Amino acid sequence: MYSEKGKYTVEVCFSPLSWPLFEKENAVIILTDIFRATTSICAAFQNKVKSIIPVAEILESIAYKEKGYIVSGERDGKKLDCAEFGNSPFNFMEPRLQGKTVVMNTTNGTQAMKMVQKGNNLVGIGAFLNLDAICNWAMQQKRPVIVFCAGWKNRFSLEDTLFAGAAVNYILKNGKGDFHTMCDSAIASVDIWHQARINPRAYIEKAAHRHRLKKMGLDDILDYSMQLNINQCIPVLVDEEIVDMG
Repeated sequence: MYSEKGKYTVEVCFSPLSWPLFEKENAVIILTDIFRATTSICAAFQNKVKSIIPVAEILESIAYKEKGYIVSGERDGKKLDCAEFGNSPFNFMEPRLQGKTVVMNTTNGTQAMKMVQKGNNLVGIGAFLNLDAICNWAMQQKRPVIVFCAGWKNRFSLEDTLFAGAAVNYILKNGKGDFHTMCDSAIASVDIWHQARINPRAYIEKAAHRHRLKKMGLDDILDYSMQLNINQCIPVLVDEEIVDMG
């Protein structure tokens, strides 16, 4: 899999702590937080939400609420006091959200999004739900690709890495020779994906965050989150908002 041939590199950043080692000036970043932020964003656009504003600080959420925005948010799985609901993808399927802008604040995902809101990078939101769509969009940009795993409180996350492996595998197979990888974390991600791809839902049972969600009674989203390509949305960060470019 290691190759030095191809115009554009494909890399995987396992954790926000490692982001300074991967950051580029003109790359495509596929940001993923499978349980649950990026899966919820895909669910929101499938439900025809107009846009999502990611924020990192609770005070930001409060300020948006005071301006009349719908606010979603959680810390460690618990809904923020200032939020109408948490970050389950099922929350974003409510018909009343269609055509609306929602402010989102999460433990891991929106923190990572704020890190990449600078420079000339293009930032797309990836989940298993929109795997092919977001990878095809990334390849069309003709730039280096970095899959950025939001992880769990700056730690390695198996579910995000599994998605990263699926994304790297797809891009290398379908990139018509334009993409290559010399990145050990990308290669390791693909190896994990190859172990899991027959039944990703069963594989994810070993993930630590799966068991955190179970203890909190929040694991009802697992079956939904592990579905492949049920959604053709292409959420992209444009200025301060995420919009669907699909």
